[in-house]
Amino acid sequence: MAVHDNIHSRLVAWLKVILPLAALALLSMLFLVSRGGAPDDRLPWSKVDVEELARAPRLTAPRYAGVTLDGAALSVTAEVARPGTAEGGGAAASALTARLETPDGVTTDLAASDGALDTAAGLLTLRGDVRITASTGYVITTDELTAALDRTLLQAPGAVAATAPMGRIEAGAMQMTTRGDDYVVVFNGGVKLVYEPRN
Repeated sequence: MAVHDNIHSRLVAWLKVILPLAALALLSMLFLVSRGGAPDDRLPWSKVDVEELARAPRLTAPRYAGVTLDGAALSVTAEVARPGTAEGGGAAASALTARLETPDGVTTDLAASDGALDTAAGLLTLRGDVRITASTGYVITTDELTAALDRTLLQAPGAVAATAPMGRIEAGAMQMTTRGDDYVVVFNGGVKLVYEPRN
């Protein structure tokens, strides 16, 4: 019995030395293997400038959606949005697109290089290469467009150029609004129509 206890004691004593050494050897191997990667391999998000984000906060791919009082669905998306000034509020956006879908099924798509959304004032302003494409066949380009968020109202205060089912139109301004249950587009300010009948 004493011999058996003696062997058991020696075995336990050796295991107390061997097992920690084996664990240390395994940990060393893990660290050595983990250093084998290329030093230039970095996580893709490690290039983000945190200080720049703190100085100029922004939101990527924002989306705004709502319904106007006359039942039209309005959705606005952008590539990047940044908070506006403390005085003006709202948000400035780049690569801005919007869609207005009226209850009668007519859709109007808007696109611009930049713009601003001011929910307090209830306005969406698009600037720079503004393009308006309506499912009724109108394609209108202008430099600036204002859209109301609470009702169907699109206003281009400057020159517009349009292609329409009846031909080409040039005007000093344009407005799309409701008249009763109808949605109408009004061109004004020196309107020039080149009639091009379709066969």
